[in-house]
Amino acid sequence: MRMIIPRSLDEAVEAAAAHPEATILAGGTDLMVSANLHGLRPEAVIGVRRVPELAEWEGRFIGAGVTYARMERGPIAALAQAARTVGSPQIRNAGTLGGNLGTASPAGDALPILAALDADIVLRAAGGERSVRWDDFIVGPKKNSREPGELIIGARLPDDIPDRQAFAKIGFRNAMVIAVASCCLFRAEDGATTVALGSVGPTPMRPRAAEAMISAERSPTPAALAEFQRLVSEEVSPITDHRSTEAYRRTAAGVLARRLLERVLG
Repeated sequence: MRMIIPRSLDEAVEAAAAHPEATILAGGTDLMVSANLHGLRPEAVIGVRRVPELAEWEGRFIGAGVTYARMERGPIAALAQAARTVGSPQIRNAGTLGGNLGTASPAGDALPILAALDADIVLRAAGGERSVRWDDFIVGPKKNSREPGELIIGARLPDDIPDRQAFAKIGFRNAMVIAVASCCLFRAEDGATTVALGSVGPTPMRPRAAEAMISAERSPTPAALAEFQRLVSEEVSPITDHRSTEAYRRTAAGVLARRLLERVLG
């Protein structure tokens, strides 16, 4: 296995252009699992952890190399709440936003935040840079639209992020666990509400009918909250696997979304 360790973003882009089929290694929290448990043996690996530009966080742009440990202390409350649920302190010191995007797991803890905010994912190759909306980037379970030779540079969030925001997830225990279901919710002062859920579909998803219904309710009544919960449960498309059942996930999605809405309204 050939290991390439660039020291700048230019070197990393050059390495990706020279080795377009190389596997990109950031924190290694997903890649090492694939190597140790599933026999992954890439011919070439580009390690980007020592690229300082990728670790930059400027305003609404979060670099791909920003770790969960930094997100945990960052200014976006929902993202900080999500980061605190990720693994152990060692995992949070190693795992990165870019790794989460690269793996594109339906259970990726940061991905519902990006989905709820309609974030753009920024990629760079030798030929230039492009931005892709989150739902055009994550195209299936553990599949994304990154082209060979491209690097994930980071995620660009909108300028206006509502102060009312929250994240929660359900797992077998409170920490160091992959989500059975996760949810992120933002609510603006005018009532506009966005919701994104993880682990209840092939990719992070938005329950559009539930969003539209509750956004029209300036002061949601108990009946409106119940209808919101019902619509969220109806719109998700979970599966039954070794972590949970389709029925449990469907119920959990609605309950999580309603609880987060009640939390931000409280």
